[in-house]
Amino acid sequence: MKIAIHIGAHCTDDDQLTKSLLKNANQLFSDGVAVPGPTRYRGLLGQIMVKLKGSVASADTQDMLIDELIDSKEAKRIVLGHQHSLGVHHRAIEDGRLYPLAARNTSWMRNLFPDHEVSYYLGISNIANFMPDIASHLDDEKRELMLASADPRDLYWADVIESIRDANPDTPITVWCNEDTPLIWPEVMHAISGVDRAIELERGGLDVLEQITKADGMTRLRAYLRENPFQTDVHRRRILAAFLDKFAKDGVVEHEINLPGWTQDLVDELTENYESDLRDIARIPGVTLLSA
Repeated sequence: MKIAIHIGAHCTDDDQLTKSLLKNANQLFSDGVAVPGPTRYRGLLGQIMVKLKGSVASADTQDMLIDELIDSKEAKRIVLGHQHSLGVHHRAIEDGRLYPLAARNTSWMRNLFPDHEVSYYLGISNIANFMPDIASHLDDEKRELMLASADPRDLYWADVIESIRDANPDTPITVWCNEDTPLIWPEVMHAISGVDRAIELERGGLDVLEQITKADGMTRLRAYLRENPFQTDVHRRRILAAFLDKFAKDGVVEHEINLPGWTQDLVDELTENYESDLRDIARIPGVTLLSA
């Protein structure tokens, strides 16, 4: 069995990938891909991980988990996901590090399915956006602890991904930027589902774009695509970018940051760091970076 797991990160998805894939559940099932509902497995996987504490699951335990995840023996691939895979919100930035539990947690998760092919999928975002987003999910005490514990200039996603790769050397990782998802969402859906890129998924490809585009813009976009179907991924991105540029909802493209001591100069520096970070990520063996 191939098991694809969406491991985060926080504040990049809110389960939208699972929701978009579930819209295509019947089509995916006909291609051997199962997308179980999150309530079916999240509690169970967590319980077994805590019980095993990193030990390798037995064949019987693996069979039990697979049986709980899917109803059909015809499935060849299972798609799972949980935003807390790398740690809960208040442990996303801790002791000056970004996701310090990533290696341990992903190793424990990998050991749930030692006899199966596992792959990880991770959406990331600019630390200039990520740190304020995480802070907004914390109470005052935890927020102050987080902000005091780390210099945002020292936080790099490449460090997290390398730690995951070191802990799971046989597990490939696909990474994408949350900032790009309005334009590359169908590519993300194809990547985690494993469906041939030549096969268009029937629904969900515009889900992220729709969240930030005015209703009349989406109506015009859908009408345009019916008359002018895209020919390549690049062609699709250009079309979507053009409509987004014209019909973006007011205030949704720019990210408002309100953290004490943060300046535009800091945000600019973090954005430059992010671009460097992406170049480093693309060079990590076993990692595929989806890019717009």
